[in-house]
Amino acid sequence: MTVNSLGIYEKALPKGLTWLETLNLVHKLGFNFLEFSVDESDQRLERLDWNKDQREEVRKAIWESGTRINTLMLSGHRRFPLGSADPTVRKESLEMLTKAVDLASDLGIRNIQLAGYDVYYENKTIQSREWFMEDLQYAVEIAAKKEVMLDIETMDDPFINSLSKIAEIKSQIHSPWLQAYPDLGNLTAWPENDVGRELETNMDNIAAVHLKDTLPVTKDSKGQFRDVPFGQGTVDFLGCLKTLKRLDYNGAYTIEMWSENSADPIQNVMQAKQFFDNIFEELDIHQEPVKLEEK
Repeated sequence: MTVNSLGIYEKALPKGLTWLETLNLVHKLGFNFLEFSVDESDQRLERLDWNKDQREEVRKAIWESGTRINTLMLSGHRRFPLGSADPTVRKESLEMLTKAVDLASDLGIRNIQLAGYDVYYENKTIQSREWFMEDLQYAVEIAAKKEVMLDIETMDDPFINSLSKIAEIKSQIHSPWLQAYPDLGNLTAWPENDVGRELETNMDNIAAVHLKDTLPVTKDSKGQFRDVPFGQGTVDFLGCLKTLKRLDYNGAYTIEMWSENSADPIQNVMQAKQFFDNIFEELDIHQEPVKLEEK
């Protein structure tokens, strides 16, 4: 029997809740864990500088709710990329990474998801790739010291848009603390990817999986990489999850969605969960039971 945990991205949920309210809501909606966001906004970047009391509040909420926080999504590197031509930005990027590792360690988070961009707002060059690789190697050393996994996500950007490209990076940076975080939507949107084969040949590198629908990149379209309702994009979720089941993937799945354009975020999350519950049932995939931790 295949059993997987299922989580929800923090930015899918209503804003303005306390941490205990947020994690209780995650539990009520039937998820095993929350994916924590440190994006490029000042508000969320401030989380990297939380004091002891702020960190303790989250730890207590985790224990009281029985809801884990499995992953820290460090998308703040879009604003401060590892491959920036500006050495001040690169220094800030590594400082962010160091703080994120410390925060993850304090909160019991096992994985930091890295956005697979050399740069986002700057021009890409051979040097931007080199700076990315150099800084990534140093970042892995930082994470390894506290036994926190760094997972590179397959992106909406050609720099790292496949598991094969992550495998190439791993062939140069040898560490068990550097792995891959495939986004099934992003993988599918790039026409050069054979998604089934990507999963088959890179299974040993997969630490977690994002569930997101997308519309493809074509000669006439840049694609759509977010806010595509599940089932209205081109991701073959049934085929992807069937492949992962055959490969004995027992790790975490995270539903990635956003609440900004939603009049009823909770209803949208419930619908998304039902969409995947139906697929899980068809494939005989079982979600880890959702229950309160024993105190």
